[in-house]
Order: sequence, then C-alpha cells, then structure tokens
Amino acid sequence: MNKNLFTALFITLISISIFAQKEVTVEDIWVNYKFTPQGVPGFDNMKFGDFYSVITRNGIEKHSFETGEKVTDILTNEKLIAVSENRLKISDIDDYQFDRTETKLLLATNLEYIYRRSFKAYYYVYDMQKDKLILLSDTNKEKQSFAAFSANNDKVAFVRDHDLFVVDISNGKEIAVTNDGRINRIINGMGDWVYEEELSLSKAFEWSGDGTKLAFMRFDESEVKEFSMTYFGELYPEEFKYKYPKAGEDNSLVDIFIYDVATGEKTKLDLGDNSKVYFPRIYWLPNGIDLIVMKLNRRQNKMELIRYNTLTKAMNVLFTDENKCWVEVADDNIVFLDDSKGMIVASERDGYRHIYKVDFAGTIAQITKGAWEVTQISGIDQKKKLIYYLSNESATLNQDLYIISFDGKKKKIITDGKGWNTVIFNHTMNYYLNACSDIQTPPVYSLRKSDGTLVRELQKNERLNETMKEYGFTHKELFTFTTDQGISLNGWMIKPFNFDANKKYPVLMYVYGGPGSQQVRNSWMGSSDFAWYQLLAQKGYLVVCVDGRGTAGRGDAFKKSIYKQMGKLEAEDQMATARYLQQLPYVDAARVGIWGWSFGGYLSSLAMFQGEGLFKMAIAVAPVTTWRYYDNIYTERFLQTPQENSKGYDENSPITHAGKLTGNYLLVHGMTDDNVHFQNAIDLTTALIKNNKQFDHFFYPNMNHFINVGNARYHLYVKLTEFVVENL
Repeated sequence: MNKNLFTALFITLISISIFAQKEVTVEDIWVNYKFTPQGVPGFDNMKFGDFYSVITRNGIEKHSFETGEKVTDILTNEKLIAVSENRLKISDIDDYQFDRTETKLLLATNLEYIYRRSFKAYYYVYDMQKDKLILLSDTNKEKQSFAAFSANNDKVAFVRDHDLFVVDISNGKEIAVTNDGRINRIINGMGDWVYEEELSLSKAFEWSGDGTKLAFMRFDESEVKEFSMTYFGELYPEEFKYKYPKAGEDNSLVDIFIYDVATGEKTKLDLGDNSKVYFPRIYWLPNGIDLIVMKLNRRQNKMELIRYNTLTKAMNVLFTDENKCWVEVADDNIVFLDDSKGMIVASERDGYRHIYKVDFAGTIAQITKGAWEVTQISGIDQKKKLIYYLSNESATLNQDLYIISFDGKKKKIITDGKGWNTVIFNHTMNYYLNACSDIQTPPVYSLRKSDGTLVRELQKNERLNETMKEYGFTHKELFTFTTDQGISLNGWMIKPFNFDANKKYPVLMYVYGGPGSQQVRNSWMGSSDFAWYQLLAQKGYLVVCVDGRGTAGRGDAFKKSIYKQMGKLEAEDQMATARYLQQLPYVDAARVGIWGWSFGGYLSSLAMFQGEGLFKMAIAVAPVTTWRYYDNIYTERFLQTPQENSKGYDENSPITHAGKLTGNYLLVHGMTDDNVHFQNAIDLTTALIKNNKQFDHFFYPNMNHFINVGNARYHLYVKLTEFVVENL
C-alpha cells in the first residue's frame, strides 16, 4: 500500500474513532438523566425467615432470598383500592413498615419533607389478617411524622404539631402524650433543626421492647435565636422563621421523659444541667427495662452512655468515650447484646476507628486493631458471636466486608479487596445485599450469603456502561503526591479522551474537604458530577480532586490535625495541589481553576483568595464564608466556640481575605438555604465590594442548599459550564 495513502487512512480512522464519540451536554445530565445508575428500589428485609419485601407497580410482594422468586403478595394494588374509601393505589404509597409480627403494615402517603431527614405524611394501618385499612388520624388535622408501631403491635406513636400522640389501633382512640408543643418554642418527640442536621436525630422517641413504655425527648427552643428567610413570588413575599443556633449561641434545652402507656404517667429523668450538653440518642436495652441515654458535652470530646432502670429508678454510667479533639457519635456504630449485659461499639480511642466489646460489669476489650479504619459495624450474629464490619484494611481507598469473632480471632475478608462495598444484612444474618463499585465501574448490586457466596446479581448497570462507552467517557486515574510540607495526599484525575502528553491542558480542581469526608476512593462517584467532568474533559480540560488533611480513612492524626484551625491546613493542601499540578509537563500552569459546593465552596474561596495568583478562576456554590454564621454543633466540634477561639474563626474566613482576590470568581447561592444561610454570600459580597474586587455572582430565589427544584439544577450547571469555558 502507498505509504501516504496508509497514513491518510490511519488518520481518518483515528478521527472517526475520536469524533464518533457523542458529545455530553448539560441537558443529557440534568434533564434527560442519561448517566444515572440504577439501584434496587423498595428492597426491605423481613424479620422472620430469609425473605424480603419489594414494592412494585402491582403491589408489595414477599420474595425469597435464596431464589429471588415471589413467595406471596402482601398487598396488591387491586386489594388496596378495594379496601380504601378514597381508592388509594400502590403508587400513592411513599413508605411502608411492618409491625413486629409482620401481620400489619403502616403506609405513608402524601409525604412532605420538612428538612433534610424529617417529613410528615398521612398514615394508614393495613391489617393483613382482617384485610382492613384504617386511617391512623383524621386527615382534617395536620399530617403526622415518624409513625411507629409499638413492640406489642397494638398501638402507633407519632408526632403532630410538635406534640407526641399514641393511637390504639383496635378502637382508633388517640391519646395526647404531650400538649405543650408550640412552633419555634417546644418540640416533643422530634429533633430540632440542628439535632437533625448535625446529629442525624429527627425521630426523638422510642418504644420499649415490651411496648408498655415510650421514651421521648422534649426540646425547649425558647432561648434559641430565630433566623428568617424570604420566599418570593407573591404580592407580599412570605417570611419564614425558624430556630437556628449559630456558633457560640444558646441551644435547645433537652429533657428526656418516659411515658407509661397503661397509667399515662410521665417520668422526667434527672440528667443534671442540660444547658451545655447534647443528648444525641436514646435506646432501650433488649430487656425492655433499661433506657440508655447518650450524653455529649458541648465541646463534644466526651460521650457517656447512661443507664436508667425503670424499675429501681437507679442511674449509672455504663461507658465513656473521650478524645482530645472530638468524639464521633452520629454514625450509630453501637449494638447492644441480647442479654442486655454488654455491647459492641466503634471508637477512635487508640488513634484509629476500631471495634470494642464492652461488658457493663466494667471491662472493655479491643477486637480489631491496626493502622486502618473500621467504617461500619454491619451486623452481628450473636448466636455465633461473630461481627461483620466494613473497613479499609485492604487499602486506604477501599471498603471491604470482614468477619471477626467476639474474641478478636478468625478475622477474614469476605469481599475481594478490589473496590468499595456497602452492605445490608437480613435479620437472620444469613444473607446480605451488596453494592460494589470501583473507580471505573458503576455499582453492581448482588445478593450474597453471609460468607460472600454469590446468590444472584440484581442490577449490573449494563445500560449505563454502554452509554458511557457511547459517549467516550474516560477513566479516573488515581495518583499520590507529597506536598512541600511533606504530607502525602491522594487524588484522582480525569483526562480528555484524546489526551496527548505533549500538549498543555487547563485544569479544574474539585474540592469538598470537610472533616471526615472522603472524595478520593476506589468507588464510583455520583453520576451527575462525573458526567459533568466528562463534559469538561471533552472540551479539553483535566479534572482533578485531592483529599487534604481533615479527610477520612487515615486515622485521627490526619483527620484531626485541623482541630481549632479548620480551613487552614485544608486550604494549604489545595494550594499545594495546584503547585504540584503546575509542575506536570502536560498542565498549562497559567490555567488552573478550583470549584466546590458547601464546605467545598468555602475551601475553593479560601484557597483562591490566599493563593496569590495560583488559580485563574474559582467557583463557590453555597459556601460558608465565616464559621461564625454556621450552626454550633458542627462548628464547635472542630473550632470550639468563637468566645474560646476567635482566632480560629476569623483567620480562616474568606471574608477576612476578600481583599486578596485575583482572578475570576463566581459566587452562587440559594436565597432560602436553611443550612448555609444566604447571609454568607451577602457578607462576602459586601467585603469584596468594599475591597473594590470585581467578581460574578448568581443567586437562586426560593432555593435551598441543593438548588435542585424545577429547572434550577440544569440552569446552574449551564452557568457553571459557561463560566469555566469563558474564564479558564
């Protein structure tokens, strides 16, 4: 063949290969959702035997773990329509739960979210034996929250209008356990805003194991300062006010009560001064007699588990966990043993998160040990004295399932040590649902026996894999580098499909970086941002993410080095990343940008302002701009109060450094963000104007922290894309 003809043909084939790749668009990502992986929806473990329930268009079904086949219909669409006066359909059901005997269903309809985790709905009880549907409470009244069966299955408790109620299912009689609930003043049985957001506590009541008692928390918000937000769209805009305790400010006063269902008597526990403490959890021991109260000091470096015996009224501390910086309490890594004499718990007391067996008689035995982290206690087989847990022992960026005995022996890895696994065990501990991914592969959902044996694959996301090939998605590449301070950091990089190491490319860095977070790991990342990064790669950008100090997976020394100076080291590490990238032969050193959302917006702003020209551009979406404006539970955990540590607050605030801005900066915020208030954006804007700094901003009316209602998310990413293309 003629050499010139061969060369021309080769170039043509390469060009066809390159240009045959479909172009990723923002519309594909945020309107058509072409790159969203499929999960396994409606999957719920059942209590008796190796069965699970699923909700489909046709009804709620019972399936076998072993075969996957449907065993029986629990509630069909036809039956639900027939037994309901208002012709409810399965598609109207937003949530469902079984009673302890699995003969009754609690069905939630017309669900309406309050904040991030809390919601209210109308509830129905379906009695499978009687084939009867009962409306839990009058729909002319306000919707209910957190409806929950009693352990003896004859009653349901719920919260309505800030009060706690109990309904007798047999006769529909509704009893008010409390009657002093008032908006922005008293909340019974439900967490306040900051408990829900920062301690993951929204439902604040628990039934005893015999169903005779109800423990609940009462929040007195009277002295907590209000924050107001304005909703636009009407002739006179609506003002919304709620209680939000900022750093250094007063919290709700929390009391804990035990309600006796038979007598109606309420007992208030004497837990001492409640003005400078938190109560993140209440639990009942399996014996149904002892209530366990978790108590956390305001500085959050000492946690106690206090036992209250409802028969003797005796109270004592069963366990104390302390740390020179802070104690992690919101991850629910506590399992009480069936004999009510001990528990399995995770703690960072030796510098890494590990598992301990606590005997309430006074002994604490460490079960796992090493320079790696336990991320979750996934399940316990108490009969066999075995613990199943997730950890990164195989590699810092992995998460694998392990098994170990109570005595610390027989440790074994169950998954393959090659990716990121999340698991849900069934009640018998014979099976688990596994979602496994790696940095290149979307989640594969499989059903497995407890020893890891594959039963069957439920979802492989083959459609998404084909779509990514069709659009020419490139792989994320993991890398590690050492900063000029001698700190080893992990990162990932996305390169263009036709990457040429002899060319120079602009770089967009993505950062989150919040305490205990981890963006760089051997797992599939959120599909939408991943697709957006592929869009940018198609336009000729490198996209890079690096986890700096303060992030998870590397022990206390790495994570808690940020204590009392949050933002300082994290920003330094992002600036060090930019300097490292500028030294790479294929990076255009004059075209490095950075962006982030929330804590990431805080860090992108701080790094940009302090970077002395390192960054050509930065984008900050919904950033904290001074920690003085953020809630006290989160902020004081890492910085203590502003009264104790004003330097830690002010020296690492983007507002303080606004006068140092050089380059192109875009500030984006939702105007009704209940989490990171719009106030942050306004005060940073004021500081930038004062310092005569030109910048771009865009504000979304009536949008919260996620800017995702209606067309807003699509509009936002069009805006972000245009800003990157025009300024980097």
